[in-house]
Amino acid sequence: MRTGEAVQGYRLVSRVILDKTGTLTEGRPVVQEIVPFDATEEELLGCAAAAESASEHPLARALVNAAFERRITPPAAENVAAVPGRGVSAGIEGEEVLVGSPAFLEEKGIRLGAHARHISELEEAGRTVIAVARNGKALGLIGLGDRLREDAAQTVAALKAAGMKPILLTGDNERAARRIAREAGIEEVHAGVLPAGKAQIVRRLQESGKVAMVGDGINDAPALMQADVGIAMGAGADIAMESADIIILGSRLEAVAAAHEISRRAYRKMLQNVILAFCFNGIGIPVAATGLLYPVWAMAAMAASVTMIFFNSLWGKPALFFGAIMSVGRPLEAK
Repeated sequence: MRTGEAVQGYRLVSRVILDKTGTLTEGRPVVQEIVPFDATEEELLGCAAAAESASEHPLARALVNAAFERRITPPAAENVAAVPGRGVSAGIEGEEVLVGSPAFLEEKGIRLGAHARHISELEEAGRTVIAVARNGKALGLIGLGDRLREDAAQTVAALKAAGMKPILLTGDNERAARRIAREAGIEEVHAGVLPAGKAQIVRRLQESGKVAMVGDGINDAPALMQADVGIAMGAGADIAMESADIIILGSRLEAVAAAHEISRRAYRKMLQNVILAFCFNGIGIPVAATGLLYPVWAMAAMAASVTMIFFNSLWGKPALFFGAIMSVGRPLEAK
């Protein structure tokens, strides 16, 4: 937790927004289906890998890895231009190649109506669908799948038990998002959202309460900054971690619920310690002002106050308590 505001503020959150790829899922999508139209599978995958070779997005890495696994050498790409959350365009052998969501290709004038059945079947199977076009002609579709994290359903249940409402927010298609949401136990889903749109949804939800955003990618950074509490997965992009208030070291999604419990307990301990301190000082200072309290006993009372706060802070955590006792007088060891 990078700020005191994050420690105090997370306990007040009523909604937790979860990104899909890399947050709820393992973030290691793989190519599951290749549906060529007017090209071979090798040409289709080679063009997609070439256009996406410079990207760090998990879907892009999956395309490149699939090409290498099939011993396909992607052709050289130039003038690569990425549209965040939509797709990329690139020049390959003097021709324009488009790789991205079916909606992205439709916007660029590529007609996919004749292939709507294939797109629907892949989406119904929970796949993220990537369409590829070259020189104004659709080459085919690539379906990618990703697995839900093992602790995702458990974490969602823990967030609900803590009084928070989990929400799935993704740029992926509606059907794939709904499938992941069902497996995780999430009811509210916002799919097909662009990076700027994620921040807008966070802003709208903030009108009725405090919101936390959990993400891992470059596209999540605006939403992480907009949220009352931004939470980044430690295995994600650097810009996501720089934008967040809380960083989950590693990939344990269950730590999102654990961080909320830490925030709640820390605030409760702080209130208890303030009350203890005021009890001692509220009684001791007036008594000392009357001259009825000998200075030595005033010093003893102050020591007792500090000791009680120390014991209260570590109460219920034996490992922390005995660790603190054993560390007294010892220099800190470099980790």
